[in-house]
Amino acid sequence: MYQKGGIKKKMRKLLKSKKALSPVVAAIILIAVTVAVSIAVAAWMGALTIGLTGGAEQLGVGNPWGWNLTLTTSDFVYVNVTNNGGSSLILSTARIGNFPAQLTIDYHSDLTTIGTTLTTLSPGEQAGLKITYTGKDFTPGVPYTITIVTSTNKEFPTIGTPPGP
Repeated sequence: MYQKGGIKKKMRKLLKSKKALSPVVAAIILIAVTVAVSIAVAAWMGALTIGLTGGAEQLGVGNPWGWNLTLTTSDFVYVNVTNNGGSSLILSTARIGNFPAQLTIDYHSDLTTIGTTLTTLSPGEQAGLKITYTGKDFTPGVPYTITIVTSTNKEFPTIGTPPGP
């Protein structure tokens, strides 16, 4: 049925044939190039993503404290903030609920902007804010949403409740 030396002859011919090895080598090279390009693209996208998110405004807003419930209509509360982002941000306004409130810098980690109403926080800097509820009184035991607004109109809320009598 088989010729003598038929299989051996075909195997020798296959091993000597350069055409038979070229597709295998080409496939290996193609796979290696594809893997290398995909690794390069993944590294580039990772660096791009980290660069974009690191520069976004990220303000850490603490819990309200030091509620001052005065007999006048200008109660105030303190809020500590930290710039957790990768770029500077400017604190511009504040709201208590839907009402505008006066924002004053009571403490700043660089100690040069105390008492001002507009400040820049560099990455990692902290500030203690005095939020005055102008023309309004806090009601003890009622929760209030205090929102700090940056110059780019990004809002950072926190919620606190003034202590009851």
